[in-house]
Amino acid sequence: MEAPLKVENLKTYYETGAGSVRAVDGVDFTLDMGFSLGVVGESGCGKSTLGYSLINLVPPPGRIVGGRILIDHEDITQLSEEELRRRIRWRKISMIFQEAMSSLNPFYTVGYQMAETLTVHKPELKGGEVEELVERSLRLVGLGSHVKDMYPHELSGGMRQRVVIAMGLLMEPEIVVADEPTTALDVIVQARIIELLKDLQARTGMSLILITHDLSIVSELADYVAVMYAGRMAEYGTLEEICMNWRH
Repeated sequence: MEAPLKVENLKTYYETGAGSVRAVDGVDFTLDMGFSLGVVGESGCGKSTLGYSLINLVPPPGRIVGGRILIDHEDITQLSEEELRRRIRWRKISMIFQEAMSSLNPFYTVGYQMAETLTVHKPELKGGEVEELVERSLRLVGLGSHVKDMYPHELSGGMRQRVVIAMGLLMEPEIVVADEPTTALDVIVQARIIELLKDLQARTGMSLILITHDLSIVSELADYVAVMYAGRMAEYGTLEEICMNWRH
């Protein structure tokens, strides 16, 4: 089976008054369909910037300055913003952002925000189709259809995280990047979210990139592990190789 994602010599820098910050500095890896990669490292090592780079959505003053990101053999670093929005983001690769409360707009219902994502990326959909897809995505993460009429502040931390995961799966992407999906959740809810991600991967066959600083989460979810340090991958291997014969 061909790999849906291949990253070659990726470099993402932030330009500051003091010079360039090399947040991602020459990263290479391949991820096969249906497999999971855990990206771990200390705060500031570049792992979240790597996640944003993979969907070509690096916040300024950051930018991708070199390398290739191949999704189904197409280098998305060469695509226009319009092409990325229309063909790539959320369709082929999506991201589950960290801190669910700040990822959701407190002024709009869950259903409105999910529907907006669909209508922006699939303008051909009709109202009934949009509602059906929203409800299906909520069911996929174990939430009832009534949740679409609720506001973020009416949901528990675990429910908000499930909503953010549902938004990431709305358009059935091949690859999902989960950036610290269990941050700020208690241990019980963390365990439920981990089980949910494992179940979703088994049911959908998606490839998963899990960005975290928690090795215990990686041991539950990842087939492969990349250890980042100062913008580079200091180690890369199977979960067993990294856990039993670590070098970093």
